Amino acid sequence: MPDAVRRTITALVVDDEAPARRRVIDLLRRESGVEIHEASDGLLAVDAIERLSPDLLFLDVQMPELDGLGVVATIGADAMPLTVFVTAYDQHAIQAFEANALDYLLKPFSDERFEATMQRARTRLEERSSRSFGDRLERLLTQDDRSLERLVIKSGGSTRLLGTQAIEWVQATGVYVTLHVGGREVLHRMALSELESKLDPKRFVRVHRSAIVNLERIARLEPLTHGEFDILMASGARVRLSRTYRAHLEARLGQSL
Repeated sequence: MPDAVRRTITALVVDDEAPARRRVIDLLRRESGVEIHEASDGLLAVDAIERLSPDLLFLDVQMPELDGLGVVATIGADAMPLTVFVTAYDQHAIQAFEANALDYLLKPFSDERFEATMQRARTRLEERSSRSFGDRLERLLTQDDRSLERLVIKSGGSTRLLGTQAIEWVQATGVYVTLHVGGREVLHRMALSELESKLDPKRFVRVHRSAIVNLERIARLEPLTHGEFDILMASGARVRLSRTYRAHLEARLGQSL
């Protein structure tokens, strides 16, 4: 895809050492169409991922308090952006790829090695974009036949049925989801993306990389910064509307926010 028509890539650089962050940021500035953000530790990284919903993450493995693998565990592998681990220690390579990383940069790395990583990232993001559009189109064409009316919940040796209309919102929890229903939290063994494809798109909408809400349970929206909003649900729960998914909600509401 030519540079002129590429969409902007939001990149987040996370490293507790300022020179290491600066090295990656300087290389990213040579790339066209990249919006750059940075964080100096794992806790700030979690906040930035939830707030910015970046497309691409350069993540140091060894950091105090919360390391790179701890960031993945906190966000959940299924909800992580495309991730490149950056570290001085090659013994972390196996763990990095077990966390579904796109690539692994061993410090010190060359400009050419970084450029190769960026090419892989662009290719993967373009594939994701095309696949996402195809998935959305398929859901729109088949929504009447494929929307679930109830979920089968298995817990503690028992099985029960849960009507999807009772779900207020859904939160990614690692490779599973947490269903927020009537003030209770119910863990369901299904990935967020899979559940999204099965829920009624007239009722449910993805508002964040890690959250889906029931439109009928939204009480109000409160504007924040950078085009984001807090969605206040009927129960009082707050769910972040990221700018990445803002257009999805606007389309369902039939107006701009």
